[in-house]
Amino acid sequence: MLIRTEAPADILPTDALLKSVFDTDAEANLVMKLRENSRRTLSLVACNDDGEIVGHVMFSPVTVAGVDNNWQGLAPLAVKKEYQGQGIGSRLIEEGLSSLREFGYPVCVVLGDPDYYSRLGFSAAKDVGLNCQWDVREGAFQVQFLTAEIDTNRHAKGSALVEYSAEFSEL
Repeated sequence: MLIRTEAPADILPTDALLKSVFDTDAEANLVMKLRENSRRTLSLVACNDDGEIVGHVMFSPVTVAGVDNNWQGLAPLAVKKEYQGQGIGSRLIEEGLSSLREFGYPVCVVLGDPDYYSRLGFSAAKDVGLNCQWDVREGAFQVQFLTAEIDTNRHAKGSALVEYSAEFSEL
């Protein structure tokens, strides 16, 4: 399994993957809009031995209390149905987080299953005073600090709102 940065030739196969994995075209449309509006920080694909794209993950900017501190949001993550359960999603996320660290991005947030994402180093965002812009189930909004320079207690006294790019509100 090869994990690499998405190339222009991957756009249509990635779009087809997203449309096949999710119940609606919303995530595929989101990814396309993030690309078109230059709101993509990092986009990775996983390819099988035949070069077919079987997985995809995207990271895009988020703001904290209205400020852009180079924080990133992970979304969406997709793995072709017949390849799920083989660790491809985890590998995509780990590679993405490693790249974000190398590029100097300090924090990544995600909205998803706490059991899944906690295995990858995410923890409840509310524990450090961070809230999602949407009403989400308990524990679903999570954070991972990627650089040692971040003070994990910085927001603990208050409640800082984390907001995704406007494109997410169209979901």
